[in-house]
Amino acid sequence: MKVKRKRQSHIKSNIWVSEINDIIRGICGGFLFGIPLLYTMEVWWIGSVVEPKMNIIAIVLTFVVVYLLNRTEGFRKYRKDNRPYEAIINTIEAMAIGIICSVFMLILLREITPDNFVKESVGKIIFESVPFTFGVALANQFLGESNGNSDGRNNQQNQKQSNKKSNHTLIPKSTSPAKSEQLYATLSDIGATLIGATVIAFNIAPTDEISMLAAAFSPIWLLLIILVSLLISYSIVFQAGFSNQQKRQQQEGLFQRPSSETIMAYLVSLIASAFMLWFFQKLTFNDPWTMWLDHTLLLGLPASIGGAAGRLTI
Repeated sequence: MKVKRKRQSHIKSNIWVSEINDIIRGICGGFLFGIPLLYTMEVWWIGSVVEPKMNIIAIVLTFVVVYLLNRTEGFRKYRKDNRPYEAIINTIEAMAIGIICSVFMLILLREITPDNFVKESVGKIIFESVPFTFGVALANQFLGESNGNSDGRNNQQNQKQSNKKSNHTLIPKSTSPAKSEQLYATLSDIGATLIGATVIAFNIAPTDEISMLAAAFSPIWLLLIILVSLLISYSIVFQAGFSNQQKRQQQEGLFQRPSSETIMAYLVSLIASAFMLWFFQKLTFNDPWTMWLDHTLLLGLPASIGGAAGRLTI
């Protein structure tokens, strides 16, 4: 009886762990696809004045599209079957995740406050949740990998690791090749972070949204922006279960731990953000350092998310 109870508790714990991982994957996919539209003032304005019937239409259309996406793939990593009622449940869950993410980000960006929560929040939340929900449903299709491919890659990686171990036992290596490999891996991380950060933030940097948002931010909210940027980028690369996650955890760069790599990549994203703001003349060297700080941190949020997606590709 004790053995049976242990097995049942173990199965239940595995179910909960799998469910939590699926939710984290969906959240990360939502942020990857929803962040660019989140920094668009036209969506804020449209959402604040839209009529209720347009909100209903947006919800219905989002449900239909996400349902069709869940019939093919969805955000769950392992699916037993493709039954319609399960696709409906997953669609409702994906829409809930998208709404929660949009509410959280709108509050974080000070676009939802106690003063305008009742009057303007509903339309903003619904319209901003659409790309977040699409990102949840598309998480596996764009950022996951099939079981067959993952198994093949894992076998190749295991074979390479075994070959490396045998080579280490037969031929002693000098320290210089190891250092050169670490340097190459680190430069690859930096390059991928720069590319991903530029792809996501380059369309946001020349707009007026960053300046508008910065006017409403206090030091406490800027600190929250830093923490959220680090948490989301860490989750995308090391926690969401996307492609190459195992490879990322075994990378041999100078920043070997996930925490140090996340911090390094965030600093690179901030540098890229500051450069893009200067390039588009949103910041000049005559501006005070506080202006450089809040503008760079606000653009650093989408840039760090793009940098995390870039590191997944190498």
